[in-house]
Amino acid sequence: MNTPFRSAPVHADPGVATAEQGVVMLDGPNGVAVAMTPFAAEATGQSLIAAARTAREQPDDAS
Repeated sequence: MNTPFRSAPVHADPGVATAEQGVVMLDGPNGVAVAMTPFAAEATGQSLIAAARTAREQPDDAS
């Protein structure tokens, strides 16, 4: 993505993941809650880590 686009505030606080009855629950800022299968949670985690590495190499307007 070449053009920065932010439709929502950038949050510095991490989300918290828990496992309940075979489902991964992710609680994020502002009451965001997501329920995922273990596969979806693992793939999301890997994607988030890759995106974080890329973002660290880009100009930072959010910190």
